[in-house]
Amino acid sequence: MQILKNIKKETYTISESAIVLEKELAWLSEVIHTRIALYFEHETTLTSIQDVLPPELLNYNTPYVNFIKHERLSVEERLLLILALVPHLKPALLDILSTKNKEYDRRFSEFGGVFLDGYSSFIPTAQTALFILTGNNIAERLRYQPLVINKGTIIKKDIIQKQLSKSSTSDLNKVWKVAQEYVDYFLYGKPYEIGYSPDFPAQKIDTKQSWEDLVVAKSTGKKLQEIRDWITHGKTVLEDLGLEKRLKPGYKSLFYGAPGTGKTMTAALLGKSTGKQVYKIDLSMTVSKYIGETEKNLAKVFDQAEQHDWILFFDEADSLFGQRTQVNSANDRYGNQEIGYLLQRIEDFPGVVILASNLKDNIDDAFTRRFQSMIEFKVPDVEQRYQLWEQSFSERIPLATTIDLWKIAKQYQISGGVMMNVVRKCTLQAVAKQETEITQQSFVMAIQQEMQKEGIVLT
Repeated sequence: MQILKNIKKETYTISESAIVLEKELAWLSEVIHTRIALYFEHETTLTSIQDVLPPELLNYNTPYVNFIKHERLSVEERLLLILALVPHLKPALLDILSTKNKEYDRRFSEFGGVFLDGYSSFIPTAQTALFILTGNNIAERLRYQPLVINKGTIIKKDIIQKQLSKSSTSDLNKVWKVAQEYVDYFLYGKPYEIGYSPDFPAQKIDTKQSWEDLVVAKSTGKKLQEIRDWITHGKTVLEDLGLEKRLKPGYKSLFYGAPGTGKTMTAALLGKSTGKQVYKIDLSMTVSKYIGETEKNLAKVFDQAEQHDWILFFDEADSLFGQRTQVNSANDRYGNQEIGYLLQRIEDFPGVVILASNLKDNIDDAFTRRFQSMIEFKVPDVEQRYQLWEQSFSERIPLATTIDLWKIAKQYQISGGVMMNVVRKCTLQAVAKQETEITQQSFVMAIQQEMQKEGIVLT
């Protein structure tokens, strides 16, 4: 499942979003008061919370409304969603559920809820959600319990904050609160992003460049276009043409070549040019000394990537996907098991996975057969270096017009990454010296210094 895939772009105002949420909160408030009245057998004209009709939202075009429409949420799931947003919007709405049971001088356990550090208000739990839906009706409770534990849309899509109340492992004590990343989407339309951490060893990568700025060999460009075509038309190939029974979903590609040849930037450009977020896997954080932790951490990455239709980029993949070791110890055996797990998850992943390596031969043959493409990133030739030099400097502090750029491109055979370091160095020097252009001397000196730093022999 892909959480926000295909949801149409929203054109709305903050005031429209506020109107929608106020309507939903008012509906939830009436539902809760109805549930309380029914539960304690207070006088009421209603016989069920289903008698409290949800507001009509079809004419609105906010992120919250479009999510409800796209996911086809039932009335019950919609109620659970707005309940989970209450702590972020109007916590006082739930004060009625913090009422004490005077007979036992404590809160009603059937209401659920917790008071967390840093919050002065009642925070609902899954138990709270279940009480609102079912009251004390056991049959209804059995019917709806899967909805708040493992079957509901917002549960399966990890929209609910994964946090249990203290000293508890019960799913019903799980805090019923939308994770902040999704709050930003529902309220402001901000795309979902997850934070980088040891438990989630992946980081979003971006680029300010455009696809037109990419300078690669023609053969490389054609292979890259194939990936873009798959991202755009893969669904048509599999579903509309009926090939999903014969072809595995997803696309796996190996980028290989010397450092600084543009593998990471190209991955970011593939995402930017096709509207996909790209997450780079930090393999140094992924491989854990604790048995099983690697699989656990990577499972989180793959699960999130599948839900949100991310492109996954494994940098320096040969360090993890290289030749598997012979089994001489328990650590070797577990290490090979983890590699096997990764190979399987990548093979089964329905989206785009890119692995980057300095050398193609470093990747295990058992996996290279599964790539849809293997794309070499070479050190740019003289024409490509000339083009890169031409487009890389600022128009405000350009190269001196006396510099023979073709001669420079022909003389110094360096990668695009080294070239960008040169641009940074000599532009910074020009700014520091308050110069209006970059001289031949500073340009060539910066090139030679970067080459020496990289261990490249000057010719």
